[in-house]
Parts: sequence; C-alpha cells; structure tokens
Amino acid sequence: MRVRTTATIATTTAALLLTAACGGGSSTTGSGGAESPAGEGAGGSVGIILPDTESSVRWETADRPLLQAAFDEAGVEVNIQNAEGDASRMQTIADQMITEGVAVLAIVNLDSDSGAAIQQKAKAQGVQTIDYDRLTLGGSADYYVSFDNTRVGELQGEGLAQCLGEEPKNIVYLNGSPTDNNATLFAAGAHSVLDPMTQYSVVGEQAVPEWDNQQAATIFEQMLTQAGQVDGVLAANDGLGNAAISILAKNNLAGQVPVTGQDATTQGLQNILAGTQCMTVYKAVADEANGVAQTAIALINGEEPETTGTVMDGDREVSSILLEPQAIFRDDVKTVVDDGFVTAEELCTGEYAAACTELGIA
Repeated sequence: MRVRTTATIATTTAALLLTAACGGGSSTTGSGGAESPAGEGAGGSVGIILPDTESSVRWETADRPLLQAAFDEAGVEVNIQNAEGDASRMQTIADQMITEGVAVLAIVNLDSDSGAAIQQKAKAQGVQTIDYDRLTLGGSADYYVSFDNTRVGELQGEGLAQCLGEEPKNIVYLNGSPTDNNATLFAAGAHSVLDPMTQYSVVGEQAVPEWDNQQAATIFEQMLTQAGQVDGVLAANDGLGNAAISILAKNNLAGQVPVTGQDATTQGLQNILAGTQCMTVYKAVADEANGVAQTAIALINGEEPETTGTVMDGDREVSSILLEPQAIFRDDVKTVVDDGFVTAEELCTGEYAAACTELGIA
C-alpha cells in the first residue's frame, strides 16, 4: 500500500497557517472572512471530524486552528468537530453534518469499520469524502491526504539504530493502536529497517489500544520486567515514548535507554533536549491541513484536486496526497521551532532553557 512520492503542495496561506498554529482559535464552526478566488462559487460547506484528544495533542493544538484558518482564508464554511475517541460519537457527528448538507466530509477514522460505514452513508447522500491522515481500509473515500507513513516507521528504525550503535542490544516495540492502519505502517517501516540488523534482539512487542498513554506505561513496565534488560524502545509516537520514559525514570534508566517518538510535540522535543528521548518524527501538519483544505475546496468547486499518486486499498486505487516526514534529533529541534510548529516560549521553559540557548533557539 506504500507509495513513495515527493509532494509539492502550495501553501498560499502559509503565514496565516503558522500564526494559527502558534495560537489560533478553537471554535468548532466557522465561515470565513473575505472571499478569495478559491472560494468563489463554492458549492457547499465542508465537515471535518478529528479523532480524539488522547492519541496526540496535535489534533486540537495544530490541526484544528490550521484547518480553520485555511478555510477562512478561502471563504468556505467549515464545521470542525472532535469525536473524543468514540466511534459512535463520530457516526452521530457525521450523520448531523450530512443532514445539514455538507458537500465534502473529511474524517480521521478511529477504526476502518466505523470509518467505512460513515463513508458509505455519505456516498449514498452524494457527499464526497476524504480520508485525513489515516486510510480507511474497505472504505470509499474519494481522496486520501496524509504522510508516507511507512517512511515514518523507517525513520524511527533508522533513528533508534543511530542512537543504539552497532553493539548487540535488546529492543522492544511499543506500537500504536491496532485499529489504526497508520500504526501498522509505522511498525512495518521500523521492522524493515531493524530486522536485518542482527545485532538487535527483539525482546518484546505490543500494540497500545487507542494510543492510550496510561496503558502504554503499564504495557512497557510489564515488558521491561519480563525482558530483564531493555536497551532501546521503538515507541510509535511521543506520547507512548513519554510513557516509556516515565517507567525508565522509575528504574533509574531514563537517558540510558534510547526511545523514539513521532509528532514533534512540545513534550517530545523537551525530552530530546533533556536527553531522555533519542528522536522524533516531524510531520509538517500545516502542509497536511492545507492539503485537506485545498482538496475539499477543489471538490466543492467541481474541480479535480492535485494529487501526488495513489495508494491501494485492497484492489481499489485511492487518489492521494502524500507528504514526506522528517527525522528530528537534538541538533534538529530548532528546525521545528523555525517552522512555527512549536514556539520557543512554550519549549524553552525552566530546565530546557539552557539547551535552547546552546542550540540557538530563541
């Protein structure tokens, strides 16, 4: 299902998007200000359903304000809501949006079965659909906008190997939710890199239901106890990585055992600055949000969205926009700040200030 592409999505609203990322509003509905050419003659509104507030902080702190800003700039009405991790709630929200007459519906599914049911109902009502970030297996989305998620896992595997070195080591995998297709791709990418490295022995691997960080801590503590010795942790995102770090700290091992992550959250970046996390993977959410916005706006204007390739869902080709992720180590943290994804003010607090000064982050 993997497609390797180089995405070139124009970010005509970059300045506005970055402003929103650093402190934009959080209203759940909105219709934009002045009309722009992209919004002229727009045939309807757009509904977007985010998945939760637990799997990653990005959905509310980054995606929501970025999306709102992009649609506001285009003069297109958008209704952004969050399912709060509840598939039934997502179905109810989708039903309401369809009843209210959205022309395009974009979802970040909680699982493929519930996501496919939403898309089937939308299709029956003539509503075009977009898979946002996560591909809905067995679904009927017209378009898919995401990152190359296999590459995300490869970067994590490469990062852990870089931090571990060439000596024999015991590693564990703390994977994402088994109902999230992206988590499957992350793990596959990491395994493709690490499995051929015979100096590493996998002494534990488990998926974390619903990306729950508290469950992740319990799961990792059990793996650590059973393995006896763990030298590296392939954690699928920063939240899971931080859960592992909390257990390592209880055992006086924080900073001695490399841990990976993803999403370049403030917490993850601070862990990198503190030396307790090896690396994270940065996904330019502004580009992803803008890709969703541009795709939806093209659809409601009766135009064909620009894509970078296709991915396969079974025997069905899904037209896609796939973006390239970036590995972030300690010396790269400034890149995330310079990009406007996090601010120096929120990152460089207290004990992290000295590291920020050392790295030229201000």
